[in-house]
Amino acid sequence: MLVCFTIPSAGITFKAPFSGETLHTDYASLLTLLEFVELNQKIFQGKDLKIYGDNLDMINQVNLKSVCRFEFSDLLKKTLDYRDKYNFSLGWIPRKNNPATNFLFD
Repeated sequence: MLVCFTIPSAGITFKAPFSGETLHTDYASLLTLLEFVELNQKIFQGKDLKIYGDNLDMINQVNLKSVCRFEFSDLLKKTLDYRDKYNFSLGWIPRKNNPATNFLFD
């Protein structure tokens, strides 16, 4: 598994090995991206943050459309705290159609 994110418009790519199940890894990837945003506020200040992923379970949890399993509740809370702080949107895109991840797994 990989923790990864890309910001194609800025030419930024991050990936690192990670040991966890799919939902845990996807939360870790999203939180790593949000921590990057926090550490680089000058780059993102005043911009709409539109984040896309392919894990519909996580997206529905973050968008408060489904219930989170207890073991992921802390990760969801951290994500929601970031959303309150940076007001990002999180949408779904099929993995095969996501230009941001096409080369991450090569």
